[in-house]
Amino acid sequence: MSTAEAADLPLQKAAPIEYVRVCGAYGAGFFYIPGTDTCLRISGRARFEAGTIPDPNRNQSQGDALQMRGLMRLSVDARTQTDYGTLRAFVRGEYASRTGTLLSSATQLRIANAFPATGQDTFSRVQNFAIVEKAFVQFAGLTAGRASSFFDFYAHDYELIGSTGGSDISATNLMAYTKVFDGGLSATLSMEDPAYRRQPVYSAAFASTTNPGGVPSLFGVPTTAPTALILTTDGGFNATSAAFLDAVQRQRTPDFVGALRYDQPWGSAQLSGAFHETNVGGFIAGSTVSSAGTPLPSANTAAALLAARGIESGSQSAYGWAVQGGVKINLPMIAPGDGFYLQGSYAEGAMLYTGYTYLTGSYASNITPVQGGAFQQFLSDGVINPLTGKLDLSTSFTIVGSFLHYWAPEWRSAFFGSYGEVAFKRGTREAFSLLNNLVGGAVPPNAYTNPAGFAVSPVLRDNGQIIAGASLIWSPVKDLDIGIEGTYIGTSVLDGRVADITRPVTVGGLPLYTTKRYDATQIRMRVQRDF
Repeated sequence: MSTAEAADLPLQKAAPIEYVRVCGAYGAGFFYIPGTDTCLRISGRARFEAGTIPDPNRNQSQGDALQMRGLMRLSVDARTQTDYGTLRAFVRGEYASRTGTLLSSATQLRIANAFPATGQDTFSRVQNFAIVEKAFVQFAGLTAGRASSFFDFYAHDYELIGSTGGSDISATNLMAYTKVFDGGLSATLSMEDPAYRRQPVYSAAFASTTNPGGVPSLFGVPTTAPTALILTTDGGFNATSAAFLDAVQRQRTPDFVGALRYDQPWGSAQLSGAFHETNVGGFIAGSTVSSAGTPLPSANTAAALLAARGIESGSQSAYGWAVQGGVKINLPMIAPGDGFYLQGSYAEGAMLYTGYTYLTGSYASNITPVQGGAFQQFLSDGVINPLTGKLDLSTSFTIVGSFLHYWAPEWRSAFFGSYGEVAFKRGTREAFSLLNNLVGGAVPPNAYTNPAGFAVSPVLRDNGQIIAGASLIWSPVKDLDIGIEGTYIGTSVLDGRVADITRPVTVGGLPLYTTKRYDATQIRMRVQRDF
């Protein structure tokens, strides 16, 4: 083809290239998704942790003194400006591989966040963790999806281990509306998933003989969940027959949370409250038996005996509540970045709103404070009284304070501490002691015929816990933390003594060794890069 003919052909234009543009409307790191008006920010985290906590007991899969964890986080934040304000979607996933009985948390297994290894040397002590940690939409004051509870305020913001008492539910399912007023005041009403705030109802099993750790029934820790209602044919209650109650809670009513928050240059303050239902089901069909294992004369007879005490179907609900107040004060006059938190909370039948179980472990009615602990804490939201059949709610409170100080721009420390208590309704332990092998365990079994055995049983004992610690963190470059933290944990019964389950020696049917408190220390180090 000649040059003249080629010049007459139409020219092919290259498709325009759309470069990624920076979006400055929402802060650093956002860019426009090509072809849209939506701004996107991708961020993440990589973390290594190692820690130790002494445990002299090497029985029943205990004895791990070393814990290690590798963790990754990936977050995506998408925002679009609309006529109604900013439309936001935020998602975050966390994934971890961790070992050791402390970091391989049974709490995470109980709440379905993790899955364990099954090998002889790794069973429940090597664990992988995968969770949708955040996935919510925000639009015109509405927040809907998986997000942090609006009840929370100080959520272990200054801590590495995050072990002080205080509510810290970083991931729950909710729908909330927030109204922002002039002057830094905001109010939120939130409907939240109750499953993430349930401590099991404590319910004793008839004729329990050992607890899961193999400790004799003398120490009063039952194995199974149903409550035994002990009956006689004349309507009295004693250890001759039992009707078992379904004590597993169902999803019936959402938790309702309200929060009033005030933000100013000097800091923040928040007052929050929550409503929480505790419930149990009816009697388990065919479970009404005598102590000899033979059925009562008829189901109607059992129903009549229960009705004589005002117990109808067995199913019932009790409505608990929680309140919390907190303040954060910025302290730039000491050093840039310094701050102080003070927070207190109280709950009836809603223990996870006070965060009392945060170190010991959640979603279990009784557990040792740390592996190898000398006694078990009892941590139920409620107790089925075996004489009345009524649901009695527990009470709990926590107080926490935390101070962050920058020694230099690249060096900082946190100093923190908390104290909390849980208490059960008076008379409930005595009611349980009337059931053979549940409290006291030895024959004769109860508080009146065996007061010595009753006195050292840990079942439903009021207990308290103090936690205190400090950290030192070095940040040689931006978004890199290298730090170490030490924590003291002191757990005690509030009145009297209990049997020491680490030394199960008995004399005349009574424990030779008793204890009032258990002290432990924990040290953990971390290397973390955020981007």
